[in-house]
Amino acid sequence: MAKFCSLYSSSSGNCTYIGTSKGGVLIDIGVSTKRTCEALNNIGVDPSSISAIFITHEHTDHISGVKVFAKKYGTMVYATEGTLLGMEEKDVLDPVIRTEVIPFTGIEAGGIWVRPFSTPHDSRESCGYSVVTPDGRRISVATDIGRMTDTVMNAILGSELVLLESNHDVGMLQNGPYNFQLKQRILSPIGHLSNESCAKAAVKLVESGTTRLVLGHLSKENNIPSLAYETTRSAMTLAGATEGRDYLLTVAGDLNPVIAF
Repeated sequence: MAKFCSLYSSSSGNCTYIGTSKGGVLIDIGVSTKRTCEALNNIGVDPSSISAIFITHEHTDHISGVKVFAKKYGTMVYATEGTLLGMEEKDVLDPVIRTEVIPFTGIEAGGIWVRPFSTPHDSRESCGYSVVTPDGRRISVATDIGRMTDTVMNAILGSELVLLESNHDVGMLQNGPYNFQLKQRILSPIGHLSNESCAKAAVKLVESGTTRLVLGHLSKENNIPSLAYETTRSAMTLAGATEGRDYLLTVAGDLNPVIAF
């Protein structure tokens, strides 16, 4: 049985658990170790049972808790070469922390196969992850994406569950409090995926067999969970897909329940 839980998902901090009855991994730790451990304990997972941490990129909301967690539990940290260099520059790593560059062919951790894929984002070498559990369940995490590229889509097509970025509503962002430069960064091809772009990608995923969609990395300033949800649900309806029959749709926040399947 596969277990998925978005422990934290927003522009303030991100951390995702994927596992089985035999153990699991974390993708990003962008909140404190204390909060990460509390969230894991709340879903019945011993933090010391985490086989590895996989980092998507070196932005603070994805790495702020890595140093303390990895030192405390001796957990291996995997990332692309560019991301590890970025983490070193930010003094997130420590000589006692075990790190390894993850090959794009993937690696095994705790019985789970994890393969990275390149993502377009304003960082050194960002990536998403596609995970296959021992019983063949495939789960993908695709956030911090400026645009949906063929590389990303091909990597996540066919996944049973996808955590997909639905960062902002374009209108809210354009009329919101952010300065011009920040707005342009978010809207750029190496920024973040909008609700509308997310919805288009979600339709393709469901058509390819995805049955569970979790909308993640929502901006607290430029989005509303109900708006992100309705944008994707409406696109699904127009495409002829029915929620509850063809797919299940949820919006990630903090301390979400476990999805087991």
